[in-house]
Amino acid sequence: MKHGKKYTEAAKLVDRATLYDTADAIALVKKTATAKFDETVEVHIRTGCDGRHAEQQIRGAVVLPNGTGKSVKVLVFAKGDKVNEAEAAGADYVGGEELIPKIQNDGWLDFDVVVATPDMMGVVGRLGKVLGPKGLMPNPKAGTVTMDVTKAVNDIKAGKIEYRLDKANIIHVPVGKVSFDEAKLQENFDALMEAIVKAKPSALKGQYLRSITLTTTMGPGVKVNTAKY
Repeated sequence: MKHGKKYTEAAKLVDRATLYDTADAIALVKKTATAKFDETVEVHIRTGCDGRHAEQQIRGAVVLPNGTGKSVKVLVFAKGDKVNEAEAAGADYVGGEELIPKIQNDGWLDFDVVVATPDMMGVVGRLGKVLGPKGLMPNPKAGTVTMDVTKAVNDIKAGKIEYRLDKANIIHVPVGKVSFDEAKLQENFDALMEAIVKAKPSALKGQYLRSITLTTTMGPGVKVNTAKY
């Protein structure tokens, strides 16, 4: 893969053999971000889990204290009083059955997170083939299947992110933007790591966190020392 001149210059600042402590890694990813837009700061965590086993799956959510820096569009599936509650909480879209053809047939996906009340999951289940592969299916573990739609919407708008294992047993999550100051990125990173450490499956034998890499959208990866976790 051929990288541009800016990337190559930025990559020279990173020692690939070094495991940086978090503060140094954050300073370095900020320094190596060279794109003209406000890049997202991402964390990639390689785990020792085997996601093929249900008891080694990791999935959950955490509210980042300083948000993600991205405005998030929330769709809520609800009925009755919960429709008004979702609208009052600031959901971008609220509906029920009538949204199925719009999503299924018209390919409407102008939202980032889907929340549903438990009594709507029968309806939402019909969208599994569309929402599932995009990671948009509501899930009780992530707090997106709930009767408390106010809390769900407020948390998401405040910077709640979901984390889960991908097929290679790696977790990929955003922890803010390059424009955030280092202290805010550090707080977000610490909140994420606390949640990930707590989520360690009891069935797991051997090393849990194999590697942690911080990177920006277009920048080189910086390896973080996992020892303290």
